[in-house]
Amino acid sequence: MLEKLFKLKENKTSVKTEIAAGVTTFMTMAYILAVNPNVLSAAGMDRTAVLLATCLASFIGTLCMALMANLPFALSAGMGLNAFLAYTVVLDLGYSWQTALLAVFIEGIIFIVLSLTNIREAIFNCIPLSLKKAVSVGIGLFICFIGLQNAGLCADSATLVSLVDFTENFTTAGICALLAVIGTLLTAVLYVKKVKGSILIGILGTWVLGMICQLTGVYVPDNEAYFSLFPSFALTDFSKLGETFGQCFSVDFSSVGIFNFIVVIFSFLFVDLFDTLGTLIGVASKADMIDENGKLPKIKPALMADAIATTTGAVLGTSTVSTFVESASGVSAGGRTGLTALTTAVLFLVSMLAAPVFIAIPSFATAPALIIVGFLMFSAVTEIKFDDKNLTSAIPAYLCIIAMPLFYSISEGIALGVISYVVINLVCGKRKEINPLMYVLAVLFVVKYIFL
Repeated sequence: MLEKLFKLKENKTSVKTEIAAGVTTFMTMAYILAVNPNVLSAAGMDRTAVLLATCLASFIGTLCMALMANLPFALSAGMGLNAFLAYTVVLDLGYSWQTALLAVFIEGIIFIVLSLTNIREAIFNCIPLSLKKAVSVGIGLFICFIGLQNAGLCADSATLVSLVDFTENFTTAGICALLAVIGTLLTAVLYVKKVKGSILIGILGTWVLGMICQLTGVYVPDNEAYFSLFPSFALTDFSKLGETFGQCFSVDFSSVGIFNFIVVIFSFLFVDLFDTLGTLIGVASKADMIDENGKLPKIKPALMADAIATTTGAVLGTSTVSTFVESASGVSAGGRTGLTALTTAVLFLVSMLAAPVFIAIPSFATAPALIIVGFLMFSAVTEIKFDDKNLTSAIPAYLCIIAMPLFYSISEGIALGVISYVVINLVCGKRKEINPLMYVLAVLFVVKYIFL
């Protein structure tokens, strides 16, 4: 049945490999179960309700990806988009979290319509191959940077970021950063030796080292920023979901400024559209799923799954659900079909039963996986031609790559890549190299920077 449903032999994979890849993807994404409730609680939302909504939305979205697109990509509440909802829409602009969720819901409906009309697919296909490769490289640097931050290896300084001082607060931040370094080296050695499930083993191994450090007193939880590394087996209060479920439809429009509300919707729309496209491009490139014309054959059902997940998530009570860059960890572990996504989806559903167990996986334990996957995606840089004959495509690719980690945004990297590609090729007399839709994208990005 699995062979017929997911075409495992055709994709040169096996049930064992796909399940291991799905577990790996989940383990690198599990941090969202701890982070998302914390972020959205700043907007006044109940943490337990957000946790349950996140689990369910992730399950539904990833299941759709598995069954509709047969791709090894997983979905969950997008980082950055949840912060935008909580800190900008609610705390800064003054909207209620219910209104913010309504904006996410409407955004999801718009995405469904766009997916049905092939507009999102057309946008994907119009991006030149050099920029698609650049997106893969840029995402690699981006998720590596996220890993360094999660590990505490990056610290604020006069130069914006610098290496953490391991000796300062050694029993908390210092030891966590050190364990992340050890975990990264462990994962790298296992990967070089071609050990199956090396990334997953690296995550679990780093976590176990952390628990040993806690038992011996080297790591000391302070119950504020650094918690116990041992999981709790307490069950979740499922009735809490009622506090967010359907609340996006309880908005009092008399207190909502229509123009500002439309701006909020389009802000979600822009960020989600290009973050999702960027992630699909980057991860699909890593999995060799991009064809010779630079297209992803299953892009339409993948985008539809993403749109359905966003709409469903808003109803359940969580911020925009999108395809996760951490899906690359599962792809790197051998995942090639929807069975990988199905495995991840089931784990998200199961995590509702004992969420504290999964939340106990510390960020410094998943950081090595992100750093190594970042390296694997960065390797696509060798496929970009940087010689004098290809400078009009190489420079935009470079700007796209460097913008993602420095601006902390996949969509900003794509924006700079698209705008610079159009301008440079147009001025240099290479109009034939520009797909007509690229002009439209470039103008929309410029308008976004002016008005949003």
